[in-house]
Amino acid sequence: LEETLASRAAASGERSYTRSLLDAGAPKIGAKIAEEAGELARAIEGESDARVASEAADVVYHVMVGLLHRGIPLRSVLAELARRFGTSGHAE
Repeated sequence: LEETLASRAAASGERSYTRSLLDAGAPKIGAKIAEEAGELARAIEGESDARVASEAADVVYHVMVGLLHRGIPLRSVLAELARRFGTSGHAE
């Protein structure tokens, strides 16, 4: 997904949803992350597993667009998760 998003960001010509988000910038990307996270939270509360998975996919996609916008590779997020391994969420 990271490679696909990068290729869409670099593409000229045919506009994609990814390109339109990147062109709109951080405020639009942040708003979409917040919107999708809210939809995921509501799905977790009482919708089907398929709906939860679908909404989680939307959150992951939009987060990855945000990371691309900032030039932060997913491996940096994974490294941060690894650094936190073994640390209580309460301590975090």
